[in-house]
Amino acid sequence: MEGEMKFKFKKKNFSSFQIISLGFLIVILTGGFLLMLPISTKGPGGAPFLDAMFTSTSAVCVTGLVLHDTATYWSYFGQFVIILLIQIGGMGVVTVAVSIAMFAGRKIGLMQRNTMREAIAAHHVGGMVRMTGFILKTTLCIELIGAALMAPVFCKDFGFFKGLWYAIFHSVSAFCNAGFDLLGVRGEFSSITTYASQPIINLTIMALIVIGGIGFLTWEDIKTNKFHVKKYRMQSKVILTVTSFLILLPAAYFFFVEFSQEQWSNLSLYEKILASFFQSVTPRTAGFNSVDLTLFTEAGIMIMIVLMLTGGSPGSTAGGMKTTTVAVLFASTSSVFRRRENAQVFHRRISESTVNDAATILLMYVVLFLSGGIIISCIEDIPILTCLFETASAIGTVGLTLGITTEVGTVSHLILMLLMFWGRVGGLTLVFAAVSGKHIEVGRFPEEKITVG
Repeated sequence: MEGEMKFKFKKKNFSSFQIISLGFLIVILTGGFLLMLPISTKGPGGAPFLDAMFTSTSAVCVTGLVLHDTATYWSYFGQFVIILLIQIGGMGVVTVAVSIAMFAGRKIGLMQRNTMREAIAAHHVGGMVRMTGFILKTTLCIELIGAALMAPVFCKDFGFFKGLWYAIFHSVSAFCNAGFDLLGVRGEFSSITTYASQPIINLTIMALIVIGGIGFLTWEDIKTNKFHVKKYRMQSKVILTVTSFLILLPAAYFFFVEFSQEQWSNLSLYEKILASFFQSVTPRTAGFNSVDLTLFTEAGIMIMIVLMLTGGSPGSTAGGMKTTTVAVLFASTSSVFRRRENAQVFHRRISESTVNDAATILLMYVVLFLSGGIIISCIEDIPILTCLFETASAIGTVGLTLGITTEVGTVSHLILMLLMFWGRVGGLTLVFAAVSGKHIEVGRFPEEKITVG
């Protein structure tokens, strides 16, 4: 029609990586604004903007680093917002979105299925709707069992309703590998140190951390093949093997080396064994602590830093580089030592692209963790090892700290927030989201040898 103004809008097609990244960012911002409401804090006025955003980032990224004690600073509404953010961050923003769409009766298209595949690190698009249902049922079932096991202890100590809330909160926080706790009522930022010798609380939280950190794909494999380990996918075998080593070997070190030190002489043999296993499990992205971390030797601190950077497994509630990344790098190293062309695990060949991805992830984590620690150390004038522990905790989405989270300034808090976001969303996901659509086809350059090592 003449005189009619016509506008043409270019449709923007977001990639799966961009959807995942933006999804986490939107949830973080929403959670931060909710925590700024006066109703979210016990004191008047609500939380400051940076404090609210830091807490929201830590919750959605299932980290556990906090500026205020969760039990004494946040109201029941604020605590509910935090645990909701933890649940969304643990299950994954895309998983929650697909679940809501399923309950609403909406059709899940190919794009949504592919995004879901990227979010949970699955190998195929097929079966994503069924997998979403499995994740929901598994999460609800395990968290309810964890809450039921801890409820008698908390109800006895805090009364029925408060104890029940504590049981649910800590079960969700542990399964999602978040590390948030409500036990600051017995001492601010005390985590579960007041329950260091309580077997039910310790064993339940450890079990929830490990179950959540193994990953939903592995649990589906276990559900399908039961105890027929030979039928498991190669990835499941790798995850279970590496997870077992990362629990047993550090636990042995902590028991025979760390807890034999004079500063731990007040602990009984039973408490040392329990604490050894707990400190072996929790650095792999959980964030709870049952003993004073500042009493560990520098060697013990370095062991925990390595565990924090390693993290959990793909498609799990945990962060970090992932157990499979470490396994692939070790397999690649072994192949070099044996003069083999390809890395091999459980009689299966690992593709060169997977090895390249693993090496890239390692380099990104090491560079960011070291850079962040050095910058914070220079700005705050804090010992470098303490700062590296903090940045490893952030990028590994762990939440353990040597007590400097509340002491450092705004710039350091922003660095920690960026590291938490990077660690939860995933380095490759963020990079692919940034370069999405920028595909430049080039020919293959001539090959030339370069000496390494």
